[in-house]
Amino acid sequence: MIRTFKALSALLSYPSTDLQEAIPDIREILAFEKVLPVEAVVAMEPLLSEFQTGDIFDLQERYVLLFDRSRTLSLNLFEHIHGEGRDRGGAMVDLLETYRAHGFDLVATELPDHLPVLLEFISTLPLDEAREMLIDAGHIIAALAERLTRRETPYAAVLTALSDFAQASILTEEAQVLISEKDDDPEDLDALDAVYEEAMVTFGPDPNAGCPVSRDILARMDAPLRPATA
Repeated sequence: MIRTFKALSALLSYPSTDLQEAIPDIREILAFEKVLPVEAVVAMEPLLSEFQTGDIFDLQERYVLLFDRSRTLSLNLFEHIHGEGRDRGGAMVDLLETYRAHGFDLVATELPDHLPVLLEFISTLPLDEAREMLIDAGHIIAALAERLTRRETPYAAVLTALSDFAQASILTEEAQVLISEKDDDPEDLDALDAVYEEAMVTFGPDPNAGCPVSRDILARMDAPLRPATA
């Protein structure tokens, strides 16, 4: 199990006091496993420090503005290539089947293509297979990293690290198509309402059951550390 991806999944989940308390463990995991280069881990330090010392309500408000109220920064990966179209449903079903084939079942309310969920899944894979799955989404991750960098948010370091790990380039045609789309204004509530007028199909479990993905991830971070397998 590659706990680095669990740590990154937690960092990209809705902030909680549990996450704040887990920051020392996340630092230890990132440094010990060495899945990411040292410079990538160092670049994440501003985000880690903000989580550890920041006001939880400020952290949560920033998260919502970035990822929930900015469609172009959505962490639901298929939304960037399928929107709310029918093709997204088929892609979601295929991804769920991939999860289940590896004995991985969703126990949270997030959709299967939610990046923290994908990271939680690939943490159970050998490193080479984890990289291959991220390569498939590389152009989306690279575009997200670029958008977050433009907004000068410390979250950019996490997406940049994932983009580099997946050997993704912002210069590919697919990434350029995504980047060419105009950024959302998170303060424009009318535009936000228009985006989410269509009801989304629920592909995960009952939203009234299970636990938030970040709580599940953090609860399993107390396992003994061991070197990552290349």
